[in-house]
Formats: sequence, structure tokens, C-alpha cells
Amino acid sequence: MKVGNVKSSVSRALVAASVTVALGLTAACGSDDDGKKPSEPAKSAQGSKPSAKKPVVLSAGDLEKAVLAKGDLKGYKVEKLSAADMPAETVDADPVACQPLANMFMFASDPASKARVGRTLSGPDELDGTITTLALLAHEQDGAEKVMDGLRTATRKCKAYEHVGSKYRDVAALPAPKSGDEAVSYKVVGFIEGQKTPMSFTVVRSGSTLAAFYSINLLKPKEFGVSEKIVDAQIAKLEKL
Repeated sequence: MKVGNVKSSVSRALVAASVTVALGLTAACGSDDDGKKPSEPAKSAQGSKPSAKKPVVLSAGDLEKAVLAKGDLKGYKVEKLSAADMPAETVDADPVACQPLANMFMFASDPASKARVGRTLSGPDELDGTITTLALLAHEQDGAEKVMDGLRTATRKCKAYEHVGSKYRDVAALPAPKSGDEAVSYKVVGFIEGQKTPMSFTVVRSGSTLAAFYSINLLKPKEFGVSEKIVDAQIAKLEKL
């Protein structure tokens, strides 16, 4: 895939989030503080631990059954993320130490996943401008562990980077949830429609499958963080397969 096509995919993803939030601006403009606090991060990061389940590479059909759907989280709107907005090909980031983070922005990875599905969640509070995008990525066991190691290393070594014409800065590790077999969380600050916007990422490995989450709040950019409620619900559904 050409760089231009990937850049177009990035733009579509950000514009889609912007439009979704804009629909609630009229209601939100009446209040500068809705009393909602950002999700609290987990108290401590979780290291890798042996998986209790036999590592199985899930099929695309399995992932469709496992991904969050309408009704799984009361009040949340769930929309399917198109394949065009999740290009599998990776594009070089500068510096190379940040490559795993740049890949995960579009739910891509090295090694590449065997299958992927994606969803966008918004709600349940119409005054909350948080948009969460998630994806399930099916890997071989060693591939999933390699992706996690790469992300964890990148959050330590990467501070800022450029990717498909955009600049990202202030990369920092965040406390990871105690979910799955291992998890990593981090933040990246980018620009959406000229506004400095923190983006929060959490990636959880359950067996050979990765559950990746990306969250922004376009109404209140400083209130960012992937909801543990969403993470817990997705991991619980995935592990029921």
C-alpha cells in the first residue's frame, strides 16, 4: 500500500471521530464540566505471564464472534471499522524506535496478524466526547508476544516521531490494566483539526490474540484514557471463546 493511501486512511479515521463528537457539540456547549472524571489508570503495569490457555490462532469468524457488539455495553454505540481504515501494510516511521507505536495507530503490527476486526465505540454519556476504537488481532503465540515486547520497548525509547506526514510527540508509558496475559498502555500527543490532542492506547494479549484500544476525547482533550470498563468487557468476551 502506498504512503498516500495510508495517510488517507489515517485522515478518515480522525475525521470520523471528529464528526461523531461534533454531533454532540450542541448539547455539550451548555456545560464546561459534566462532572465526569477520566478513567483512572491501573495502579501498576503488568508483566508477561504464562498463558493458561492453549495458544490458538483465531479465524476472522472467531474474531467477529469475540469482538464487542451492540448490547454488550449498555448505552454504547458500536460501529464497524472498515478494512480501508485498518491498512495491514506498515509504513516507516522516523525514528525507527517508534515503529511499533506508528503501526498500532492503524492496528497493524510486525509480524502481521493473521486476521483482524475493528469497532468504534461512543457513549453512553452524550456530553462525553470520548471515542474509543478497538481491534482484535489474531497472531501465532510467538508473534503476539513479539508485538507486545516491541510496544513495551518503544514506550521507553520513543519520545516523538513522524509518520505518513503527521507528527506525534510526548510519548509516555501509562500504567497498564491487569487483564489477559500481559498488557501495555501509553499515550501519544497528536494534532486533530489543529488541536493538540492526547491519544491513549492499551494493548492486551490473551493467548495468541491481541486486543488493542485507542481513545481520544475531542471535547476535553486533557481527559483521556482507555476505559477499563471497555477493556474488561472485551477481554471477558474474547476469553469466552
